[in-house]
Amino acid sequence: MTANGNGTAQVLGAGIEVVAQQKLQQDSKIYERVQQLGAFFKQQFGADPDFFVRVPGRVNIIGEHVDYCGYSVLPMAVSQSIFLAVAKNPEDSQLQLRNLEEAKFPGYDADLKTLRWGIQENLGSQWKPVGMRIAVDGNVPLAAGLSSSSAMVSSAVLATAHVQGKQLDRRELASISAKCEQYIGTHSGGMDQAIAYLGRVGCAHHIEFHPKLKGTPVTLPAGKCFVVANSLAQKNKAASSDYNERVVECRLATRWLAKRKGLINWQDIVRFIDLEEACQMDNETFEKLIKDTLTKWTYTRADICEELGVTEQELETKFLSANTRHMEQFKLRQRALHVIQESGRVAKFRKICEQLAVGPSKAGAKRLGELMRQSHESLRELYECSHPDVERLIAISTEQNVSARVTGAGWGGCIVAMCDSVEAADEYINALKRDYYAHLPAHLLERHQPNNFCEVVFATLPGNGAELYIQ
Repeated sequence: MTANGNGTAQVLGAGIEVVAQQKLQQDSKIYERVQQLGAFFKQQFGADPDFFVRVPGRVNIIGEHVDYCGYSVLPMAVSQSIFLAVAKNPEDSQLQLRNLEEAKFPGYDADLKTLRWGIQENLGSQWKPVGMRIAVDGNVPLAAGLSSSSAMVSSAVLATAHVQGKQLDRRELASISAKCEQYIGTHSGGMDQAIAYLGRVGCAHHIEFHPKLKGTPVTLPAGKCFVVANSLAQKNKAASSDYNERVVECRLATRWLAKRKGLINWQDIVRFIDLEEACQMDNETFEKLIKDTLTKWTYTRADICEELGVTEQELETKFLSANTRHMEQFKLRQRALHVIQESGRVAKFRKICEQLAVGPSKAGAKRLGELMRQSHESLRELYECSHPDVERLIAISTEQNVSARVTGAGWGGCIVAMCDSVEAADEYINALKRDYYAHLPAHLLERHQPNNFCEVVFATLPGNGAELYIQ
């Protein structure tokens, strides 16, 4: 058994890497926050917590809306995190949740014997309804594209596994967490949960989902500094149908193309990567297939029923999800083109990073910026998931000669920008504060101006994935 490079995991042979329990050090950057959460826990429950869990948010540098189609992404974990203080509940099977922000998030109690979802399914007969007391804190901005919901779900999975006495592989924990999030209606592809567990200081991660989950550290170009800026336009991914509409359009496009290619099992092929593999296509060939086959900008229900040879009732029950059955029009061409072109951009970005790790190149660094700009343009035009406030941030970035793109699901949330140095990042952040944040509505200024907008625009470095602490 050995420790890996981030100091928070153990490798238990055959590539199994678990979240190792570690002692919280007083010089840790999170020490004060954890102490505050522990004090709140004791105030609420009259005893100290047994352990603490920290799971980070993430920013995706490139590769948006491709994970649920099977393609790889390039995110990094950020310092903003969800924190849990946890103890077994002496009241048998009772789950008791309390949030440090009590006014915004009321407490929740439940009997675990009445719950049948999530990690319990994975543990099967090994599951024991052991009660838990949990206090929650966090500084991942909500509905901002930094994966606050996935960090919350992933932290709950890790805490539950630990209480159950199970040491699960980080990749298995990520897979369980992705499945758990589907219970709240989000059909994510697994990127958020994967980087939440696999993140490592100093590296982004090239995360592949096919044929199985795999994370490869990618060294980012020396000197480059990434900035996250929150538009403060919020979109609740779980409550809205926009995200799942895009998932459905991609799945319909996949089946349409698979049927046209004469694949007998076309109904079973729901991800572009599976179609690519079945037809042995490269990225360029796949793009040509989309342009040649999906020739209309908008398809109706009648178009899809005719092409797939199904009734409208079958379309609703077999091909549409519960919160997308209202859809009347489908932009199959645009969605498919974005996914395939974006997957190509991810591969190019990683290759250039690897080349720059060998030797610096101004042309290579410039190309990375171009790929980020192309990604945003595609998300705005083909995937239609930007927002007017995001576009204002992008316009300011362009004026500052900084490459930036919307990150996360979109429809608001954050942008991620790449600056040439820490000094350039400081200048860029000051420009955003002057030209964007200083003009926020009064209620937002009142909330964010006192700390000079530091919670909504900040430089960030790649951090560690999930951690488990004892005092």
